[in-house]
Amino acid sequence: MKSILLGSAAALAISTSAFAADAIYEAPAEPPMAAIETAPQFSWTGGYAGVLTGYGWGDADVAGAGNADFDGARFGGFVGYNWDLGNQLVVGLEGDLNYDWNEETVAGVGDFETGLNWSTRARIGYAMDRALLFAAGGYTGTNLEGPGGDDTLHGWTVGGGVDYALTDRMFTRVEYRYNDFGDGNVGGTNVDFNQHTVNVGLAVKF
Repeated sequence: MKSILLGSAAALAISTSAFAADAIYEAPAEPPMAAIETAPQFSWTGGYAGVLTGYGWGDADVAGAGNADFDGARFGGFVGYNWDLGNQLVVGLEGDLNYDWNEETVAGVGDFETGLNWSTRARIGYAMDRALLFAAGGYTGTNLEGPGGDDTLHGWTVGGGVDYALTDRMFTRVEYRYNDFGDGNVGGTNVDFNQHTVNVGLAVKF
């Protein structure tokens, strides 16, 4: 009987020691790590349309009368499409139609003004999430009116600026552009016309 009691006590002591060891060395399992969510990169791919306003500084070389300044406010609209090529490179095509308020009286000749002007441009840009730095260039034209007639001038345009996305559907724009409209014949007078413009715009992505 004594040996049985000693054996039971020994077994109880061993079990208690094992339980205590388990309590000490078995740490509770760590909770799973929460998934870290990152905001998706903004995409410039797709079509868009917008309106712009700004100011133009025009310079006309009127045959026989020298230079004349054609400065004034402007308003217009633009449409385009962008393709995101990856590695932050974006290319696109864009067209615009604008109206300039810039009438000037040329001494000894009369009043001249340009009204409608338009362009078709290719664009290349570098995207920094919601900001797109771009350069653009292509064809441009304008209608020039003067004493005794009018003429359509054709030339080239180049410039650059930045588009910034306010939301996933709307972006703003600031840009500079140089327009060389070439020359034309207005009522028998040759006129060569070029222009610097600064535009601000607001557009919606499709």
